[in-house]
Amino acid sequence: MKRYTIDDLARLVDHTNLHADATRADMEKLCEEARRYHFKMVAVNSVQSKLCSELLAGTDIHTGAAIGFPLGQTTIAVKVFETRDALANGANEIDYVVNLTEVKAGNWDYIEDEMAQIVAICREADVPSKVIFENCLLTQDEKLKLCEIASKALPTFVKTSTGFSTGGATVEDVKLMREHTDARVKVKAAGGIRTADDFLAMVSAGAERIGCSAGIPIIEELKARLEATGADAFEL
Repeated sequence: MKRYTIDDLARLVDHTNLHADATRADMEKLCEEARRYHFKMVAVNSVQSKLCSELLAGTDIHTGAAIGFPLGQTTIAVKVFETRDALANGANEIDYVVNLTEVKAGNWDYIEDEMAQIVAICREADVPSKVIFENCLLTQDEKLKLCEIASKALPTFVKTSTGFSTGGATVEDVKLMREHTDARVKVKAAGGIRTADDFLAMVSAGAERIGCSAGIPIIEELKARLEATGADAFEL
């Protein structure tokens, strides 16, 4: 069991707007909300890296760029370029989508090379790296193999989902990823996490970062629960 204050829980949140039609005003709102709630990061498409890093300058809130998003269907060279470009434009976290075509082909050398290259760039830049599996499209064996590869490459996080496919995070997948990935690699749950109960369940299962667009109502609900009980923290 671990003790979490409201700020501790807010610092697990990657506050997310990855919509294709997101406007400058949407990004300004996202970053203002992240400041107000002290979320860990804003999760945005890589083209928004410069704007969000400027809006969050002088804070401890990160700008997270989504690479190869949401399909993962670009070459390693393209993902490497996009990663470097996002970092050059102020991103200080990277979430990239694995190439699912190569996963389905069982081309594990390709997947390992892709992961190793992107993780190495992030490590050199001293920024967190996150590998998005898209578990809703994977078999159990494919999930386990990706956990095995991640245990060699050692990204900062393995991540359940993009939130843009046929399903999102599940407690079962978070537990599986936590159990079968090297302890030095953390787990991020993302996709479909919309309630306080969902949030707490993912944290209890082992997630150390939560990607969601419902962070504000979730934190407000958690605040209300603490106020109703007179407690100052959750034990999870």
